[in-house]
Amino acid sequence: MDATAGMFCGENDLVNPLSSMGMQVSCILVVSHFFNIVLRTVGQPGPISQILAGFVLGPMSHVEYIKNTFFPASSINYYEVVSFFCRILFMFLFGLEMNPHYAMRNFRLVSLVACGGALVGAIFGLSVSFYLYQEFETNNGPMHYFCMIIMLVVSYTSSPMVIRLAAELRFAASDVGRIAVAAALITEMSVLLFFNVMINWEDRLDLITGSACFAITFTVCFINKHLATWLNKRNRNQKYLKAPELLLILFLLLVSSMIVEIWGYNSIINCFIIGVLFPKEGKSARTLLHKLGYSIYNFALPVYFGYMGLQCDLILVFKSLDSIVNMAIMILLSIGSKLSGTLIVCRYLGIPTSEGIFLGFLLNTRGYADVLLFGAAAKARITFNTEAYNVLLVSIVLNTIISGMIVAFLARGEEKMFANNHTAIEPQKLEDELRILACVYDPRQVSAILAVVLAIHGSRASPSTNYLMHLIELVKKIKSNLLFHEKENADISDDEDYGGNDVVEINNALDVFTADTKILVHQRRAVSPFPSLYEDICNDAEDLQVSIILLPFHKHQRIDGKLESGKEGIRITNQKVLRHAPCSVGVIVERGLSKVPGFSSLVASDNVQNVATLFFGGPDDREALAWSLRISKHPNINLTIVRFLLSSSSSSSSSQSDPIESGEPEDKEILMSLSGEETVNEVDNAFMVDFYNRYVTSGQIGYVEKFVKDGAQTVESLKDMGDMYSLFIVGKGGRGHCSLTIGMSDWEECPELGTVGDVLASSDFEIHGSILVVQQHRDAKKGLIND
Repeated sequence: MDATAGMFCGENDLVNPLSSMGMQVSCILVVSHFFNIVLRTVGQPGPISQILAGFVLGPMSHVEYIKNTFFPASSINYYEVVSFFCRILFMFLFGLEMNPHYAMRNFRLVSLVACGGALVGAIFGLSVSFYLYQEFETNNGPMHYFCMIIMLVVSYTSSPMVIRLAAELRFAASDVGRIAVAAALITEMSVLLFFNVMINWEDRLDLITGSACFAITFTVCFINKHLATWLNKRNRNQKYLKAPELLLILFLLLVSSMIVEIWGYNSIINCFIIGVLFPKEGKSARTLLHKLGYSIYNFALPVYFGYMGLQCDLILVFKSLDSIVNMAIMILLSIGSKLSGTLIVCRYLGIPTSEGIFLGFLLNTRGYADVLLFGAAAKARITFNTEAYNVLLVSIVLNTIISGMIVAFLARGEEKMFANNHTAIEPQKLEDELRILACVYDPRQVSAILAVVLAIHGSRASPSTNYLMHLIELVKKIKSNLLFHEKENADISDDEDYGGNDVVEINNALDVFTADTKILVHQRRAVSPFPSLYEDICNDAEDLQVSIILLPFHKHQRIDGKLESGKEGIRITNQKVLRHAPCSVGVIVERGLSKVPGFSSLVASDNVQNVATLFFGGPDDREALAWSLRISKHPNINLTIVRFLLSSSSSSSSSQSDPIESGEPEDKEILMSLSGEETVNEVDNAFMVDFYNRYVTSGQIGYVEKFVKDGAQTVESLKDMGDMYSLFIVGKGGRGHCSLTIGMSDWEECPELGTVGDVLASSDFEIHGSILVVQQHRDAKKGLIND
């Protein structure tokens, strides 16, 4: 009876391992939040604050009461189990979020950057391991195993730390950020793979077991592929998978990871491969990203980083001068090896020295896998004494804190390093990666926006990264408690209700688009009042370093063909985006719904679409021509360039060139008209001559010239083309005082479309094609040139 009372009354109440672990986690989260608030003022990222929180809490374990209450020895097994679950989840999430195409396209570059720091680190680690072996006095451990452990520790890079630093400091989308993340993942996977081989592979049975681990991993990937396809087709009217369906996917991940761990291997590689190979499209991936992302980034990773610092015993390390010296050697060795190895490779690859230094410090960050290396080594071959273990652990944590702080300092001082160099399409080559941020307000606009995304991809030979942002107006509303209790589908109650059924319709349309075109589109969402919604768009465009922002027009077409105005807030948002966008902007006006097939049917139909690009001159029209060049590569699009020129007494009313049928004399005549037109800017002439020689003479693109005297004749020419094309592409402005458009702005209704775009989008203007109005990004200091 007394024993039972003691069990419940005192000893196993707070001292219970689960309770103590919960208290430690709570302390880490609270203290790390405090450090985060303080260090944010000096630009330090969240992971550094979280490690420091654990670093501060660690010495408290020397207080006897706190040690017995919050740090009981019996809680170690619980920590191992919890850390196992957290580790498999965030490595699976990292794999799911990763875009492997960049690493595959630039495999030589990222692998050399990864190998540079890792190989030099291995050499430096080997050189000092003999000294440390004598200093640490390891018990019954072979020297060659100890040397390998030190080599791997110095060579290692923590991919979770690099990923979080890149996200927190907002350089994840830059070339430097993507190189760092890919190199960190290659380094981490290589180190762990080598360690697994070193520890486990001694005979033929170990070889069979290791092969079985890979077989299990790829079997789960195969099952996930078909399982995700099946789940995506179920319950089409729901935003996300149901809880049992989500648990089924995670159960497969857990079972495979546990089998790998039971066989003596580390499951980090297994989880990452399953995440990378998981189908990225559809409801399954969307649910996993949504459900895992919030919990991992807000709870699991802060505790992961904090627990690194919590394990350090600073008091024990700083009691001995020898321990301090050994710790300093390890820190300097790590920094020196990563920095020198990365700089050597960057010099060879022609990467600037400033970027090489930044990459060196970024790849010098360490993580929890180092602790796993020590633990696995201790179980298998080597027994570290307490002092040696603490020296190695403290050196790893301090090394990460120092490198992380330097990375944050360099990121603030070297903003040009992460600047977006592709803010317009005109200067880019067709082989350059295309990044698009498409925006929609409601499902009605999705078909036109996705048709433009598909068209700009052309032949899909060029790499691309695509985002679709759902823009939702945040309105003031009163929520009652009854509404919450009446809510259906309680398993998704943690999701926001903003967007309503529109979210489901947009998700379904996007899933169909991805299934038909095999083009992956990442979804994003912005919820703000209309006056500040443009800031979310521009900030996301800047963070994602996109070259194009696509916006829907605020009017939509009725059955009778007339355009009806939507919310005024949409128009104001579009105007602000055009004014503040960090890249080129396109506004799509969907018309021609009464004509079958319209341009929006490009996704679902194989019919050939006739597209016209109207060229008057100026930077916006040149940007529109650059967009058109990519569009012309689409197999179902027939592009024609229509150039408007000021007529003279010697010129005819119009001149047309069909590149397939025209002969050399007509080509020479057109080139003479191109180079001899004095009323057009010389830059436009040079641009058009080059464009003509490259693409028109080879028969890839059609070319037409229209000679007009003023804006009135321009309008008449546009009316004549109204039924010929399903899409008209035109620049917004930037033409100065152009004689070709004189008088066209007298009935201007929507100045955000420019003079020509406004005429084409007018309800009184009878055309049966959609309009894409393009504005080229120009430096804000230079200002925008208006019509």
